[in-house]
Amino acid sequence: MAQSNCTQATEFSLAGFTEDPVTQVYLFLLFLLTYLVTIVGNLGIIILIRASPHLHSPMYYFLGNLAFVDLCFSTIITPKMLVDLMSEKKSIAYAGCVAQVFLFQLLGITECFLLASMAYDRYVAICHPLLYPLVMSPKCCFQLVTGSCLVGLTNGVGQTISMSTLSFCSSSTINLFFCDISPLISLSTSDTTLSHIILTTAASLFGVSSILVILLSYMAIIATILSINSAEVKHKAFSTCTSHLTAVSILYGASFFTYLNPSSRGADKWAVVFYAMVTPMLNPLIYSLRNKEVKEAFRRLLKIK
Repeated sequence: MAQSNCTQATEFSLAGFTEDPVTQVYLFLLFLLTYLVTIVGNLGIIILIRASPHLHSPMYYFLGNLAFVDLCFSTIITPKMLVDLMSEKKSIAYAGCVAQVFLFQLLGITECFLLASMAYDRYVAICHPLLYPLVMSPKCCFQLVTGSCLVGLTNGVGQTISMSTLSFCSSSTINLFFCDISPLISLSTSDTTLSHIILTTAASLFGVSSILVILLSYMAIIATILSINSAEVKHKAFSTCTSHLTAVSILYGASFFTYLNPSSRGADKWAVVFYAMVTPMLNPLIYSLRNKEVKEAFRRLLKIK
C-alpha cells in the first residue's frame, strides 16, 4: 500500500471484543478464570514432574517444557487483555507490540516443535523399544528441546524483522486484542511484499516440517500397533499416545482455523482466543486426567493413599 500523509504510529489501538460494559465484566471474569486455571495447571505439571523421580523420563521432560511454554504463551497475552477489558482506552505502545509479536511467534513455533519431539519420542518408544534408552538419552532430549527453542527464536526474529519494515499511521487500530503479525501487515501503509514473503516462508518451512514429523511418526506407530497380536498390548501402546494426539489436534485445529480460514483472515477473535488462551489451559488437563502415572505421582506428592 502506498504511504499516505500521516504521522508514524507510536502506539496502536486494540479493537477488543465489545464496548458493552456489562459484557466486558463477564469476559473479564471468564478470561481471568481461564488464566488462573492455566497458571495452576501448568505450574502444577512442572512442579509434579520435578518432585516425582518416577516421572523423570523423556516423555515427561518434554511435557514439563511444554507446560512452561504454555504458561509463557498465555502470559504474554492474557494480563494485558484483562487490563484492557477494564479500561476505556485500549492501546499498546509500538515497542510493546513488537515484543508481543516476537514472543508470540517464538513460543508458537517452539510449541509446534516440542509436540513434534514428543511424537518422535512415542515413535521410538513403540516402534523401537529396545533402542529407546539409547536413542532418547538425556543429551538427545536436551538437544531436541534446545532445537525447538532455536527454531522458535528464528521465527520470532524473522517476524520482528518483518514488522520493522512496515510503516503505520498513528490512527491504526488492530482488529484483535493483541499484536499479531497478520493484522499488522494488513494495517501497513508501506510495501508489504517482504513481510508476506517472510510470513509465508515461515509458515511453510516451520509449520509444515513440524506437522510432517508428527504425521510420519504416527504412521509408523499405527503400522506397528496393527502388527501386534495381543489386544491388551495394542490398547496399552495406543493409550500412551492419546493425550498427545488430543493436544496436537486441538493446537493445529485451532491454528488452521485461525490463520487459514479465508473468511476470518486471522481476525476471528474467538478462534484466536481458543488458540492462544484455551489451548494452554487444556494441555495440562489433557495430560493429567487420562494419565495414571501423573495421577499416581499427584497422590504420592499429597501423601494420599
